[in-house]
Amino acid sequence: MKSEKGSTLLEVLVSLALMGTVAVLFLQGAMNSANARAQADERASAKILAESIIDSVKKMDYASNYDVAIPAEYQGYTANLTVGYLGSDNIEKLTLVISRDGRAILTLENYKANR
Repeated sequence: MKSEKGSTLLEVLVSLALMGTVAVLFLQGAMNSANARAQADERASAKILAESIIDSVKKMDYASNYDVAIPAEYQGYTANLTVGYLGSDNIEKLTLVISRDGRAILTLENYKANR
């Protein structure tokens, strides 16, 4: 047998296939990480928005419904506030749903008492 000086075509193809598989797995992991980060940022923004809306509603006079305004920096977000009563009319259950692009991101419940 002659001593081999180079690699065969089969060895090159196998090594390229392995490198391609590793590259695909790496890119898929990077894409999943980016999507998770975007969802976490979206949820954090929705939480901050919901807490600020609930705080502003708690400062308003006691009423059966409230107008909620979305600040300009939260473009694309929508808020749906539902008011329910517990027992008597002295305690309101506030349920706020924050949505973006037609899908609910966060639901926050809180209570307001008529003092």
